[in-house]
Amino acid sequence: MFLNCHSYYSLRYASLSPMQLAIEALKVDCETVVLTDINNTSGIPEFYFASRKIGIQAIAGVDIRDKNNFQLFILIAKNNDGLAEINKWLSQVNRSLRKQSDILDFANVYVIIPLENLKTDKLDENYYIGVRPSQVKSLLTSPYKKLISKMLVLHSVSLRKPEDYILSKHLQAIDKNILISQVQENTFSNKNEVFLHPKFIREIYSDYPQILANTLNLLKTCSLNFDRKNKNKLMFSNSQKADFELLTSFVFKGFAKRYSYKNKKAIQRINNELEIIKKMGFVSYFLIAHDIVLFAKSKDYFYVGRGSGANSIVAYCLEITDVDPIELNLYFERFLNPKRSSPPDFDIDFSWRDRDKVIAYIFKKYGEENTALLGAMSTFKSKSILRELGKVYGLPKNELDILTKKPELVKNKDNIHKTIFYLANELANFPNLRTIHAGGVLISEKPIYNYTALDFPPKAFPTTQWDMYVAEDLGFEKFDILSQRGLGHIKDCVKIISKNKNIDIDIKNVQKFKTDFKVNKFLSTGNTIGCFYIESPAMRGLISKLQCQDYLSLVAASSIIRPGVAKSGMMKEYITRYNNPACVEYLHPIMKEQLGETYGVMVYQEDVLKVCHHYAGMNLADADILRRAMSGKFRSLSEFDKIKNRFFKLCEKLNRPKEISTEIWRQIESFAGYSFSKAHSASYAVESYQSLYLKTYFPLEFICAVINNFGGFYSTWVYVSEAKRLGANIHLPCINNSDYFTNIKGNDIYLGFVHIQKLEYAVISEIIFERNLYGSFKSFEDFLNRCDISQEQLNILIRIGAFRLTNLSKPQLMWAWLMQKIKAEKEINKAQGKLFFIEEEKFDLPNLYTSVIEDAYDEIELLGFPVSLSFFDLLKTKYRGEVKFRNMLDYSKKRARMLGVFVNLKYLRTNSGEIMAFVTWLDSEGNFFDSVHFPNSLKKYPFKGEGVYLLLGIVDVDFGYPNLRVEKMARMPFISE
Repeated sequence: MFLNCHSYYSLRYASLSPMQLAIEALKVDCETVVLTDINNTSGIPEFYFASRKIGIQAIAGVDIRDKNNFQLFILIAKNNDGLAEINKWLSQVNRSLRKQSDILDFANVYVIIPLENLKTDKLDENYYIGVRPSQVKSLLTSPYKKLISKMLVLHSVSLRKPEDYILSKHLQAIDKNILISQVQENTFSNKNEVFLHPKFIREIYSDYPQILANTLNLLKTCSLNFDRKNKNKLMFSNSQKADFELLTSFVFKGFAKRYSYKNKKAIQRINNELEIIKKMGFVSYFLIAHDIVLFAKSKDYFYVGRGSGANSIVAYCLEITDVDPIELNLYFERFLNPKRSSPPDFDIDFSWRDRDKVIAYIFKKYGEENTALLGAMSTFKSKSILRELGKVYGLPKNELDILTKKPELVKNKDNIHKTIFYLANELANFPNLRTIHAGGVLISEKPIYNYTALDFPPKAFPTTQWDMYVAEDLGFEKFDILSQRGLGHIKDCVKIISKNKNIDIDIKNVQKFKTDFKVNKFLSTGNTIGCFYIESPAMRGLISKLQCQDYLSLVAASSIIRPGVAKSGMMKEYITRYNNPACVEYLHPIMKEQLGETYGVMVYQEDVLKVCHHYAGMNLADADILRRAMSGKFRSLSEFDKIKNRFFKLCEKLNRPKEISTEIWRQIESFAGYSFSKAHSASYAVESYQSLYLKTYFPLEFICAVINNFGGFYSTWVYVSEAKRLGANIHLPCINNSDYFTNIKGNDIYLGFVHIQKLEYAVISEIIFERNLYGSFKSFEDFLNRCDISQEQLNILIRIGAFRLTNLSKPQLMWAWLMQKIKAEKEINKAQGKLFFIEEEKFDLPNLYTSVIEDAYDEIELLGFPVSLSFFDLLKTKYRGEVKFRNMLDYSKKRARMLGVFVNLKYLRTNSGEIMAFVTWLDSEGNFFDSVHFPNSLKKYPFKGEGVYLLLGIVDVDFGYPNLRVEKMARMPFISE
């Protein structure tokens, strides 16, 4: 009876989850429900699996409405082919290839037109008329009464209970960005949009039993079926046999590059992995991943394969990854095993400049009908929903800030605030917007329309309307084609070195980088600013405490830096054991054997597998199920308890001491929720070593490349400061030497025009075009004659010092421009034969100068930082602090005064809920130092924005790494202040 049901995937309208919808239907003894979300089909797979679990039949459809939420018609799929038709039609509408009112001649879809929209008495076979309960009485006088054989029950369901209409009303206010008082009645769910008992519906339509019969008969003709079988492209070539032969060939070709032909261990592992890959139907998946990286290499796109895929020697030989799983003792079962319930995926990172081109290649190669980006669902979180609801009630910005930052202060302030918090609780985690997964790409065997309609966001790549969890339920394995800035700066740096120094770097020769003494020395000192993943204050501090001097210690550091490890105390334990290995006590000899590399501390997800396998005798597939059952996203109590009991039974069978088994289990249990894949850490460490090598041997070229990729941990000025520290001469943008991006000539770095705020791209392009075509500008007058730019844009170039070649001051340049403009106007007047001609006056410009202080403030305004002077040079005081970073260790446990320019701040809550801060600074010598501000200090001396601060505190030294525990702090005044 229910042909028009909405879940909360009818975004900002309905309030039922797919599971709640199924449960509510069961409560009124409804056996069949049609999910017709508004203008999308994103909830259909989830509703199908929920309904099957509950024991009702799910039918697929869609409710088509205009931008004012006016219902146009409803489409109901007769079967899966009908769903594909609906999805394809919706996708065409979303792509603006078809109008919303342009209904196709569907073969497997019923079209239901609401009675109020009917404009003809001639209906095709699959067309029906929807009659609402409120319209039954009017049928007596309706001109369409003769079409009774085409009429169906049309009762909308959007709410769990009548009073939930208030949720829909507020969602619509949020959607339209209007006040709650401005929401129009017909735009949100009304109180009647709830499930009615079939008996009540029969009473409403009792005078028209044929309408009831029509509805039931139509439902009987509909079906929907999804399975969880593999939905991915099944064959890369023309047969599965040929695919396996091709994969084997590629793998052993790569083996010859990666290993000695005598390496029997590697050969045996390759054969074992190939057998599992073939058995589980992942041959084409590996071939497609290989094809993607082959394309990338052909275009010189840098990439890094990471994630659990790096546990595979097959992936290593195919050069999808650069992590040797034998070297790191990585288990393939972490990536793929017969008992794994959820599909694995390859994570492949590309430069942010190249990623979209790779995705475009995938779409072209495998076809738009079979390829899609993976969607994601943005949900209402506590802060966001509070802010949105506050706006609906017209709260001013300062009250909205309190509402989200200090909700406890206003929760019971008045009725409005009480309502806001009630509604926020009801709407928490509701879907808010359909968006895009960070990098997921699906390649299906059948057209993607069989499973989803497609959205077309600004990048114009087709995107599924459901997320990765639905994709997993349906049997898809995604490829994560991701982007990052680190690969961008590595690629750019290699190009700069090749161009400027005629040296070609083999950036894939990671083995050379790992064993380079100078590189490892740089690593141990934490000299890693600009280096991928290892430049943050926390990471530099950890590296220094561990004095990492090799690849394996960096792999471990890349894992234990994660927040959960520090919170659990395991980071501190690892640092202590690393620095005092002789004092380490192992729970059991097997723990020493398996975790000796990490001093008995479980650092990686793979450590869970190792301990369960070698200590408890659990097979690797079951051990991986345990790891997944204990990880946050896949947490399952039933799986967890089953594996836990199995762990202890196996330990008992092997006569392991119960108290030791209990302690090992406690460590596994506390660790697994925040653990990090070793393969993932190893992949990151490979890229870190590439960055490290480039910074060690080509520091200025490296920092220039980092500046040009805009994506490091710090602001641009920090990298400019680092370049200065490394010996670079930093030059302001210059009309003759600067390009769009920053460039380097010897030790001279010329900042790019791109860094100048409000300088238009067209102006930059014109400057570079003129210079490339006709050579350098010889004078200011030459520039004005060749480049036609506005006074505003010229003023920006003058203020930033781009005309330094003229040796004229900024005021002189403006006067020169004005004189030239007047002269040009007079020439025009002459040419036009004016009756009265004023003789040109001749005069000399006075000496007009600006101070270096004024110049520095112009630079701050236009670049965001000074270049001609440092922040310290702008201080009123000449005082630079008693202690610099270089001598902090001499002040261990002593009070010290330090002066630092603010770099980075991170707030944290203590266990008691108070706020503390960790801060990074630069001293006057260009060196970084860190400080910690405990709650009492932070309350008395809060931060007052960016600038230079005088800090007083105690120097604490932890494993050779100093930190200032701040007692007092004051922001120092600049000269202008």
